[in-house]
Formats: sequence, structure tokens, C-alpha cells
Amino acid sequence: MNNRLKKQIDFIVEIDKLKSIFRQSKLAHVSRFENDTEHSWHISVMAILLLEHANDKAIDLIKILKMVLIHDIVEIDAGDVIIYDLQRRKEIIEKENAAAQRLFGILPGDQRDEFISLWKEFEAKETNEAKFAGAVDRIEPILLNYLNQGYTWQKNNINSKQVFERNRQIQEASSVLWEYVKGIINESVEKGYLKNE
Repeated sequence: MNNRLKKQIDFIVEIDKLKSIFRQSKLAHVSRFENDTEHSWHISVMAILLLEHANDKAIDLIKILKMVLIHDIVEIDAGDVIIYDLQRRKEIIEKENAAAQRLFGILPGDQRDEFISLWKEFEAKETNEAKFAGAVDRIEPILLNYLNQGYTWQKNNINSKQVFERNRQIQEASSVLWEYVKGIINESVEKGYLKNE
């Protein structure tokens, strides 16, 4: 086996660990927590289906798919932290950066550099592709919370103001999807799934 292929296979084997990283959200139809690979697959399909609603009609779907497929790989080392825990989100940044260097560092140099660059772009949310990738990443747990009657919101004492504030960036990627999300949030309040504050 040549060295390049060995590095690629080593990375493929290492990211199998992502299947055992569980998120804060429960699945819509089964009473268990979602894992990171299920989340990445789900938002990849969402990106394909919902791309037509992007504010920027010229964004690069392949780049978006790459971002959503690799964005949570760092959680193999860093773990999953709920987006509403602002203190822990600040604390984990260094750990995630180290995880990106270690995990993507397994790959051959050109692929390592591409993955690190894509991961950083996703985190920065400055390009239209990163904004759209970030939007589907945010919409999926909101939808799951709505479908399982606010499980994660209630468990973590999250209120509607927090959900609006932490997810407002969706409108930068798609005003259509943001209107839909606002409707879900408001309906969650009405149904008692989410505290109104």
C-alpha cells in the first residue's frame, strides 16, 4: 500500500469514531440520542433539498456538502457542546482547533490542508457557502426538538429568546428558511415545548 492511500485509510478508520459521539438532540421517531454521523448525513440531504431557498443562488453545493460532512469530525476529540451553553462554547474552541490539527493531520498534506480550510471556513460563517451549511446545521436540531416536544430545550432550560438569538444567522443564508424556523419556534412556545422569554 502506498503512503498516500495508507493515510487516507487511516483517516477513514479514525472517523469511524464519530458514530459513537452522541449529540444533545433526540431523534424524531425513536427515543434515543442522535449521533454525529446521523446528523451529518441528515444535514447533507437537507442542503441538497433546500439549496433552492438560499439567498445566494450561485453558491457551490459541493463545497457546502464537504463542510457539512466534515464539520463535526473534531467532536471525536472535543465532544459535543450544546450551542446555547455560551461559556462552554468559548472554552472548547482551543480543544476543537487541536482536534482539527490532529484528525485532519492524519490525511495526506493536500487533503489535510483542504479539510482544515473547509472546517475553518464553516466555523467562521463568512462565506455564503459556510452560512448555508451553518443554516442547515442549525435547522435540523430545531426541527428535532419540535418533533420530540422540546426535549433538549426543556432538559437544558432553554427559552425562546435564546433559540431566536443563537439561530438568527439562518436568515443570512436564507430568508425563506428563517421564516419557517421562526414559525417552528413560535409554535413550540404555543404548544408548551419551549418557554417564552
